[in-house]
Amino acid sequence: MASGTMGFQTVRETNLGVVLRTVRELAPCSRAEVASATGLNKTTVSSLVTDLMSRGLVRETGRNSRQRVGRPGVLLALDDSSIAAVGLEVNVDYLSVVAVDLLQRELINRHVPFDARSAGAEESVRRIAHTLGTTLTDPALGGRTPVGVSVAVPALIDSPSGTVTHAPNLGWRNLPLRARLLELLREEGIEGVPVRVDNDANLGAVAEYRVGSFAGTADLAYLTGEVGIGAGLLTGGEPLRGAGGFAGEVGHLPLLPDGPECACGGRGCLEALAGIDAILREAVPDRVPDRPLSGGDIAALVEVAVERAGEGDATTVDALERAGGWLGRGLAVLINITNPGLVVLGGYFVPLGPWLLPPCRREAVATAFAPQAGGCRIELSSLGLSAAARGGATAMIHSLDAGLLPLPEPRVPTAPA
Repeated sequence: MASGTMGFQTVRETNLGVVLRTVRELAPCSRAEVASATGLNKTTVSSLVTDLMSRGLVRETGRNSRQRVGRPGVLLALDDSSIAAVGLEVNVDYLSVVAVDLLQRELINRHVPFDARSAGAEESVRRIAHTLGTTLTDPALGGRTPVGVSVAVPALIDSPSGTVTHAPNLGWRNLPLRARLLELLREEGIEGVPVRVDNDANLGAVAEYRVGSFAGTADLAYLTGEVGIGAGLLTGGEPLRGAGGFAGEVGHLPLLPDGPECACGGRGCLEALAGIDAILREAVPDRVPDRPLSGGDIAALVEVAVERAGEGDATTVDALERAGGWLGRGLAVLINITNPGLVVLGGYFVPLGPWLLPPCRREAVATAFAPQAGGCRIELSSLGLSAAARGGATAMIHSLDAGLLPLPEPRVPTAPA
């Protein structure tokens, strides 16, 4: 009996996800249209819709005036007022936080300067937990059920456990980030909210696919434009992770034998030639301190580089164009192996894009094996420094639709006064 009950519950949960996804795709739509699209009978659909409405995921939005025969059907839409998903990105010099509703529309978007490299792992984890706690209890999310939190890190990630295996630019190794965050959130009185940890480039790619300027491009690569360079790869709209989840580490492609030393310990890596740290040291050498750049340095130095390049300063322009050429060579390797239809440059590459992009495109076309780089376009992101956080939040909504997250519990009706 228990086994049969479990099987029925599993089937029902699967069907709830199917109906939720169908309403997302067809809304505004009637119950009859959902039944037709899913192959479920009308009685089952009606029961599932009632369940989804009790959980605050679907609402009725009016009647279908286009229906010509029989009683007008009541139309359904997603309920955008009841839940929230949160994404947070930690990088060398900032935290970025985004919260979205069920329609993936932004509710919160904040950029918090934070020197994570200098802070160290434990202080950074506490700051991340505090920022998440503050976000989850923010009045902007008042009355909403948080369905999940996703944390993006520039690192090799063991996704099932949420462990940061190696984050060279942060100095973290074998950090059980998910477990620590759950523990610290419980200390702040927040329990039962699923937490995931993923690579920042992977989540940036998800954001570009779902809500970026080139949304819907199913085969794309997203390059983080930070001190580190990682690539998030999508094939057919799904992340390409590799056997161990470590695919996309293009920043450590060795491009120049005996080139500058990289944070990974190698030499001549793409990251050491075209990462933001490397670019700034060449572009504005008189302004860069003789030490690893801190969280307070990078954004200000990027502004200086943009200003000088705009004024035609030869040192700055030459450095940016050289870096763009190295980016193009690195992308040619990526294009040869994965053949994306689109590469999106994100992060700090965006403000430097007017000088990086032309040589990057030229070198990619000249170096890639396929003519015209296999038709791959190279463009700048419109999502700024919030791409990975936005991708994390939207990934949680996608997981909810796909039945990979628990649905919110049914709401208990308030008794009339």
